[in-house]
Amino acid sequence: MEFNKEFDASGLSCPLPIVRTKKALADMTSGQVLKVIATDPGSVCDMAAFAEQTGNALLEQGSENSKFVFFLKKA
Repeated sequence: MEFNKEFDASGLSCPLPIVRTKKALADMTSGQVLKVIATDPGSVCDMAAFAEQTGNALLEQGSENSKFVFFLKKA
């Protein structure tokens, strides 16, 4: 999937992946896509809840090299 910006949250524990994802999205314009890489298993549920609460679209989530990968589209 094509994306405009990538944020690597590897090694960060809850709530830092979400806090830093929110900050990364703040610098982006509506419609741009952010790729987030995380190692915290809790980020799977957290990222879905974050997207729903903020109105940003969680386009895709999966795993890659034992890490969790998310693609968020800024609202």
